[in-house]
Amino acid sequence: MIRFEDVSVTYDGAAGPTVRGICFEVPEGELVLLAGPSGVGKSTVLGAVGGLVPHFTGGTLRGRVTVAGRDTRTHKPRELADVVGTVGQDPLEHFVTDTVEEELAYGMESLGLAPDVMRRRVEETLDLLGLSDLRARSIATLSGGQRQRVAIGSVLTPHPRVLVLDEPTSALDPAAAEEVLAVLQRLVHDLGTTVLMAEHRLERVVQYADRVVLLPSPGAAPVLGTPAEVMAVSPVFPPVVELGRLADWSPLPLTVRDARRRAAPLRARLADREPPRRALPARALPASAAPPPARAARTPLLSRLRRRRPPGGAPDGPARYAAEVRGLAVRRDRVEALREVDLTVSPGETVALMGRNGAGKSTLLSALVGLVAPASGSVRACGAVPHLMAPRELVRRVGLVPQEPRDLLYADTVAAECAAADRDAGAEPGTCRSLLERLLPGVTDDTHPRDLSEGQRLTLALSVVLAARPPLLLLDEPTRGLDYAAKARLAAILRALAAEGHAIVLATHDVELAAELADRVVLLAEGEVIADGPAADVVVASPSFAPQVAKVLAPRKWLTVAQVRRALA
Repeated sequence: MIRFEDVSVTYDGAAGPTVRGICFEVPEGELVLLAGPSGVGKSTVLGAVGGLVPHFTGGTLRGRVTVAGRDTRTHKPRELADVVGTVGQDPLEHFVTDTVEEELAYGMESLGLAPDVMRRRVEETLDLLGLSDLRARSIATLSGGQRQRVAIGSVLTPHPRVLVLDEPTSALDPAAAEEVLAVLQRLVHDLGTTVLMAEHRLERVVQYADRVVLLPSPGAAPVLGTPAEVMAVSPVFPPVVELGRLADWSPLPLTVRDARRRAAPLRARLADREPPRRALPARALPASAAPPPARAARTPLLSRLRRRRPPGGAPDGPARYAAEVRGLAVRRDRVEALREVDLTVSPGETVALMGRNGAGKSTLLSALVGLVAPASGSVRACGAVPHLMAPRELVRRVGLVPQEPRDLLYADTVAAECAAADRDAGAEPGTCRSLLERLLPGVTDDTHPRDLSEGQRLTLALSVVLAARPPLLLLDEPTRGLDYAAKARLAAILRALAAEGHAIVLATHDVELAAELADRVVLLAEGEVIADGPAADVVVASPSFAPQVAKVLAPRKWLTVAQVRRALA
């Protein structure tokens, strides 16, 4: 169904090919997973299937890509639309209508399907993806995960023979991700749909793949095989595979169920050892909480802050907490996004906000940075009332990395972004660039931010905000598009900031990141806090939000492979 024949892609101005020597086939009715570290060209390979590369992106494609016998070099994307449905990393780039129901119908209208067929397929897709309650909602009011499900649904309704998905579960909560993957399985097994999918969260998807195509490094030839064969040699692998390597299991497990069947000897070795408990010492706010000399706000995000509130809101005394929320209620477009939320975050503490898509996590972060004002209750950040503060004052106390990196990036090159970040933060020149290189090596200075992958753009935005070392750091889905190595580097930087007294609040669906970093986990549902406690207690008690290691070694509260490795050593 899909065939790559010695394909290489070189973008205009690039020193060399982004991918080279790509040769593989995807038979009809298979789900094939495209895996590899960040920046190896996975999105380029996917874009070539639907003709986006090179017709939309530019550059030079050598070799041949065919889909259902059609050469993508001679067929433009619109001439492949009846065969290929593509969902990119950024759902916002996908939407062309205003409401959920209209978006699901748009692709079918473009293909000229009959109205009764369109109505039936819209209803089927609403039910399949759990979107029926959102049918009349404006897309602008949806959470990031809800938008991602709508984007997937909009390519399902025309019933394409081939689905190309780039990070389809990256913004989904665990339950929603399982629902989407179950739908894909049904399409593959029952209808013979062919699926080619790239995903960094291998713990979610590797067990569903018929085969894996691994791009081990930039420009390297792909490695093909079954999931077990490829995971044995892959530089990226899920925690359950890492645990299998540590315990010397052969063959390596791909699922929690496989690992639990082999885990009895490992549980016995750990029986006399206690899982570590994070102890958070009392801390004062870090020295950087003292406002530096005033600097101009640099970003479109902060420009919106400037328009939305008057200056003022200076702290009225020493702050006991880095963040303090009391009885907070927030309404957004007649939707009660938060109800009676209480939350405190101490200096040096790392708190993970978790919950299903639309639970209110991003809204709570927006309240902490002053993007939304409370309908009732109060919010304080580093002793200040965020929505009443002047942006240039607030930005020195609170840093937000939003889900959409474009809100923070406006310069023409990576070097210009980093230089501006250093100036605005009062940091030593090269600080932001050094952070970027630590998080994601290999990004060149003259690259335009729009030419970066979603994960690379997010890493650049992280580096821009981290350069200022704000006392309160807010991160909204900070691992979207990051591979395991990049996540480990991010975790190391955040741990160092927390050790210096910086408070960190991250909204995430990445249960492995929460297990690795969080002192506390706060679960939200329908805008309310339903659990707040030590990470080990909250996530182990939740089948949806427990990390893989916790599921394998339950009921003991081991959360990560690193904890197990240290205990065995």
